[in-house]
Amino acid sequence: MELLVIRHGLPLRVERDDGEAADPELSALGRRQAESVARWLKDEPIDAIYASPLRRAHQTALPLAEAKGLPIQLEPGVVEFDRDAASYIPLEELKAADPEAWRALVQGGLYAAIDIEQFRKTVVGAMERIIAANPGRRVAVVCHGGVINTWAAHILGIATPLFFDPTYTSINRSLAASSGERMVVSLNEAAHLRELADG
Repeated sequence: MELLVIRHGLPLRVERDDGEAADPELSALGRRQAESVARWLKDEPIDAIYASPLRRAHQTALPLAEAKGLPIQLEPGVVEFDRDAASYIPLEELKAADPEAWRALVQGGLYAAIDIEQFRKTVVGAMERIIAANPGRRVAVVCHGGVINTWAAHILGIATPLFFDPTYTSINRSLAASSGERMVVSLNEAAHLRELADG
């Protein structure tokens, strides 16, 4: 079977003072990115759509689900490691405002406060459940950059938890054989975003 693991679109910046999880919605650009990836995939066979329950992932999955006439199945195991954080600052904003803080984060700071091995087990377990439930099918999973990195690193045998920066709404393909083999087919497909740059 084939997995199309799609990163959510660009979210809003959210900083809360009440301790509640930020859980941002998509920005206007993020919504256009979600519509763009849905148009790009409209003629590609997709048998099921899963999404993280966080707003930015679910909202990204909506245009694709509507285009395909499929329900969105929520999968808590592909939620991002920052799900309980009271603030969400898109990395692009942080990089522009404070390059040193951005560098510290991408060199390991993003994972400093979490149990990375538990996160890895959760992500891999969720992906394997999706694979087991969809033999011979093509399935879209709309989730997060950390999840995409973790799943790809697992297949490739890479120890570094964050080894590339998935573009918003990028498509990351992998194959899963019933005999247990897993293969990365592509990372960071983003040709569908050219229409936004051209428009």
